[in-house]
Amino acid sequence: MLAASLILPVLLPLLIVPLVLLRGSRATALRLAPWAPLPGLILALAAPGDLHLELPGLLLGTSLGLDASGRLFLLFTALVWLLAGAFAQGWLRDDAGRHRFWAFFLATQAGNLGVCLAQDAASFYLLFALMTFAAYGLVVHSGTAEALRAGRVYLVMAVLGEALLVVGMLLAVGAAGSHRLADLAALPLSGPAAALLIAGFGIKVGVPLLHMWLPLAHPVAPVPASAVLSGVILKAGLLGWLRFLPLGAHALPEAGTALMAGGLLAMFLGVGAGLAQHNPKVLLAYSSVSQMGFMSLGVGAGLTAPSLWPLLLSAVGLYALHHALAKSALFLGVGLIRLRGARPASLAGLALPALALAGAPLTSGMLAKTELKLALAKLAAPWPDLLAWALPLAGLGTALLMARLLWLVWNKYATAGPGAAAPRGLVTPWLLLVLASAVLVWAMAPASVRTQAPRIGTLLDAAWPTFAAAALGLLALRLRWRAPALPPGDILLPLSRGLAWLGRRRAVWSWAKPGVGLPDPARMAARAQRLESRLPARGAAGAWWLTLLATLGALLG
Repeated sequence: MLAASLILPVLLPLLIVPLVLLRGSRATALRLAPWAPLPGLILALAAPGDLHLELPGLLLGTSLGLDASGRLFLLFTALVWLLAGAFAQGWLRDDAGRHRFWAFFLATQAGNLGVCLAQDAASFYLLFALMTFAAYGLVVHSGTAEALRAGRVYLVMAVLGEALLVVGMLLAVGAAGSHRLADLAALPLSGPAAALLIAGFGIKVGVPLLHMWLPLAHPVAPVPASAVLSGVILKAGLLGWLRFLPLGAHALPEAGTALMAGGLLAMFLGVGAGLAQHNPKVLLAYSSVSQMGFMSLGVGAGLTAPSLWPLLLSAVGLYALHHALAKSALFLGVGLIRLRGARPASLAGLALPALALAGAPLTSGMLAKTELKLALAKLAAPWPDLLAWALPLAGLGTALLMARLLWLVWNKYATAGPGAAAPRGLVTPWLLLVLASAVLVWAMAPASVRTQAPRIGTLLDAAWPTFAAAALGLLALRLRWRAPALPPGDILLPLSRGLAWLGRRRAVWSWAKPGVGLPDPARMAARAQRLESRLPARGAAGAWWLTLLATLGALLG
């Protein structure tokens, strides 16, 4: 009977979706909606370790369960969804389309919590796809031109990612002769399957060259949606790597080296592009690209050195917990300050997760980075020497990003809302998330890392990037240095120009019949905009379809 509770984190949000859309039950459903992640949080905190549920008649035989990694991911995923949902209730109180937002919010939540529990490839993919495509409704919620453009890019990357995952999973399942995740992770994985899975989940993680949707989607989505997009939806891609790659069982040195190189590139690309931003939410999006690079580095190291995976898994998990809580708190804090102005107390609250993300002394970020450094130091040459200077420089870059974030927030919102009262229902969930980001990582860190933290050498390693970033920031202000502007999406700009050039030259590349060229990009874009202009009015219908598809999936069982 207790095992049946494993279905509640997925089922409860989906059951509330039609209630939100129906006018007669909408008011009650909107009060219930923020509490939908509570069963997932209770499971993560109190469920026994051997809890397992088999549903042989559903899909190919659905299996749900809680292992150590799934419990950790379920814990911070449910907590962020719970507090972001409480924030959303106040944030969207006067939004005429809030019922549409909540429908997509709940559907995305069901998929996100479900992947933490899925123990077979079919259910993992179905829930991952539900999360991915339902999140499109969160990106385009405002219906502005910027939101619709971001939605187009997000949807293209989402479809590409799902296609890569389908092929990669089919190759892995076919070679293993089983769709159980435990079986897949224990057997060797072919090079093509590994490449497809790394790239498919890498789109969600935001690896370089596949990250372009992140800085476009975050600034246009409502603040609570940005918090879950960056805080926990990115981690679903990381969990996909942990579930499908043979980490700790078999070495994939080429794939591991490529992933480590991609992680290093992400760490510095996110910093460089983030420093050139003037919108705090775009800066935070690029910061997520950089921070996910640290976790990609750990996973790549596990593929090159399977014997180190137990240490690396603990480090990657702690880093994911730290980043999920700190980044979500930063997004909610920026939104709150935008409404009520940059008061000293609000800036101080925002500074706490910012310092944690920078890895300042005695913060959760220091713990996470210390454990990751200790695990990576055991790699074979030349990695320890390379990472000995790369990781501190990346830490300095993160600290510079956080310094610029605080300056941007103060500069943009110092005069906003003078004397305005705190919006009802926004401050408490934000403060709880700030508190969780400061305390929970310390509570869950291994004893060896907590023992290492107060040592002078560890404190100095953590302190110098923060002080150096503060000094460089003050110097930039003194010299009145203005950061260059970089459009969000970075590589999307030359890519768009290249496609436009191809469009102008389309007559050169003709089809079989003379005079038949490539489709006109301008005409295609106009058609896409006309289609997307109808989406806000039809968002309820889209949410109904999501619910119907989920119901049909259950009935097929």
